Amino acid sequence: MRDEQPGVAAIEAIYRTKLGQFRRVATGMLGDPQAAQDAVQDGFVRAIKDRGSFRGDGPLEAWVWGCVLNATRTSARRRRPVLDLSQPPPQSDTVETDPDEHVRRLIRQLPERQRFVLFLRYFADLDYGTIAAILGVAPGTVAAALHVAHASVRGALKEDD
Repeated sequence: MRDEQPGVAAIEAIYRTKLGQFRRVATGMLGDPQAAQDAVQDGFVRAIKDRGSFRGDGPLEAWVWGCVLNATRTSARRRRPVLDLSQPPPQSDTVETDPDEHVRRLIRQLPERQRFVLFLRYFADLDYGTIAAILGVAPGTVAAALHVAHASVRGALKEDD
């Protein structure tokens, strides 16, 4: 265990070199580039404020990813639409015309861990070991979550054919 907290300069270096990856993941999770930028900023502010809680039992970058993912979760909870009971429910027999939106909807329906693994793997181009460190799980768990996510989306797409 480390006794020394990371410096602001180390966190700034991660920000400068990995900002695009953080933004892509947050945008994928939130679907809104401005909300994603705000979540990334909130995550980095939290990382700097709470840098004393970094225990050093993994890479600093993985810990910062955790801060940004938590900020993204918080933003997603705040952005959830309130159910408007004055409007009729959407028709279940309507067909989506935008295939990209259909896939995005299927991904949004995945459990949180599977969504995080998908976004970290494909939007941030992180390897299984890094994703495992970020999420605090074993690399095998990352591989399994990714496999199940692929199978779920693939199965839902086949059902729609």
